[in-house]
Amino acid sequence: MKTEFKAKFLQHLNQRKPDKGFTLIELLVVVIIIGILAAVALPSLLSQTNKAKQVEARNNIGAMNRAQQAVYTEKGSWATDMTGMGVGIKTDTTNYSYTMVGKSEDTGIAHLATAKLKNLKPYTGLVWTVTENSQSTTRAILCEENQPAAALNQQPTIKAYADASTGCADMTVLGQ
Repeated sequence: MKTEFKAKFLQHLNQRKPDKGFTLIELLVVVIIIGILAAVALPSLLSQTNKAKQVEARNNIGAMNRAQQAVYTEKGSWATDMTGMGVGIKTDTTNYSYTMVGKSEDTGIAHLATAKLKNLKPYTGLVWTVTENSQSTTRAILCEENQPAAALNQQPTIKAYADASTGCADMTVLGQ
């Protein structure tokens, strides 16, 4: 009985056809599924890249605000250029250009992040002094434009430095 079983099993193995791989239809179905998944994921991925580019401006304007506060604490006046603040921020990057508005003897100064590309939000950083109980302190605020830039090189709507009564106006306050 054992030999009969062995013979039938070997006969069965010889009659089986070897696998030839995937058929063309199976490959097309996989490619179509991958294409649908990519079409669904691509729009959200593109919006994330714009958000990452905007983080550059938020971080740089925040660093400029903090540097201005340190300069004012040390010297009693504002730095009027990037080298005077002592931060290693370039005035022009791929996504934004950075400028300052104000003079060293003014009560405040503004830092502007102008969007160089469409669909990026412009930012403003405002630093000013406040005198309370005969002591002068500095305050800072970071403002984000509500809508992304509609044109290339769009500046923020706030282009002047702040005083004690100035806020972000129509812009969104991100930090104080």
